[in-house]
Amino acid sequence: MTMTDVPSAVRARWLAVTSVAVGTFTVVTSEMLPVGLLTSIAADLGVSAGTAGLAMTAPGLVAAVAAPALAFTTRRMDRRLLLIGLMALLGVANLVAAAAPNNAVMLAARVLTGVSIGGFWAFAAALGSRLVPERSVGRATSIILGGVSVASVLGVPAATFVSSFAGWRSAFVAAGVLALGLLAVLAATLPPLRPPAEESGPATREKRFSWLSGPLILVLVLTALTISGHFAAYTYVRPFLEQVSGAGPALVGTALLLYGAAGVAGNFASGARAARNPRSTFIVLVVLMAVAMLALLLTGVPPLAALVVWGLGYGGVGVALQLWLMREGGGELGTALFVSSFNVSIALGALAGGRITDAASVPAVMGAGAALTVVSVVVAGIWGRNRTTGS
Repeated sequence: MTMTDVPSAVRARWLAVTSVAVGTFTVVTSEMLPVGLLTSIAADLGVSAGTAGLAMTAPGLVAAVAAPALAFTTRRMDRRLLLIGLMALLGVANLVAAAAPNNAVMLAARVLTGVSIGGFWAFAAALGSRLVPERSVGRATSIILGGVSVASVLGVPAATFVSSFAGWRSAFVAAGVLALGLLAVLAATLPPLRPPAEESGPATREKRFSWLSGPLILVLVLTALTISGHFAAYTYVRPFLEQVSGAGPALVGTALLLYGAAGVAGNFASGARAARNPRSTFIVLVVLMAVAMLALLLTGVPPLAALVVWGLGYGGVGVALQLWLMREGGGELGTALFVSSFNVSIALGALAGGRITDAASVPAVMGAGAALTVVSVVVAGIWGRNRTTGS
């Protein structure tokens, strides 16, 4: 290889990292779409807001099963082909959801979405070490996982903004077109990715399961508490703003865009700090989330201000947890189990929020979300001090 070939080879690898990051953004945005569209979906399909919330629950539960299942059953397949296939499945699922005539078809489409989410996220998160030199692995991994965080805080406001002008189905069409367009980008930028060597070695079983103790279990517990609390409340933030704050569609879209902008800022502001000390960074971020949820319940607190604080907190949580997990070890299957925990938490949070909304009231979900996040802070403060090395 000549010296002039080196820069182009390096650029090609970073293009691959970028395309995978756009892929993680696309799958997680697709998962979150119903959050900002819930009221419109429920009205159009003739179901309650709680029942419409199953469009969030279904893909979360399926992704939780799909992530470890695909990591195990496809351990001898080229990861490049798997990522392309999963992105194609996502594009089809979003277009089916856009055309859904009833809630049954919508849920079927969301099941397919869950398969794509679980597999793509689990494989993508571990690709940094295979695409760039060792000295750049941290940066590459942050970029790839940044797609997840940015999608969590920006995808929903963007979809809500689009739907306020063209209807909720247009948001699913846009996500489907983005996924199908990304197929060509992934095919062009990703090199062949043979299965990781660790997946086929003789000591595989011991290596896969030796990490299921101590700090890594703590990360999974904190993931469950924080993400469940977040989605119990956030899945129903639009009905809350409409019914409690009296916001119209345009104001709701603006509020969620501000939340998204704050979340992106929180993601990048907390990344470097989380790399040095994920535990303390995580605690600060979750405290911000809890304060914001409680503030929304107080008369006189501007909801836009509370949502900005909420976005700042949640924007960095995903990266902090993932960096904490990576710091404690675990290979592709370990990442898959983290993805599984994350998505189970999304599903359970959305499901619990729906039941609370239907049985009690929309404001009650804010209290429930705040309670879970407070418990997460306590666990991280007490168990984290004892179980996490270097914290």
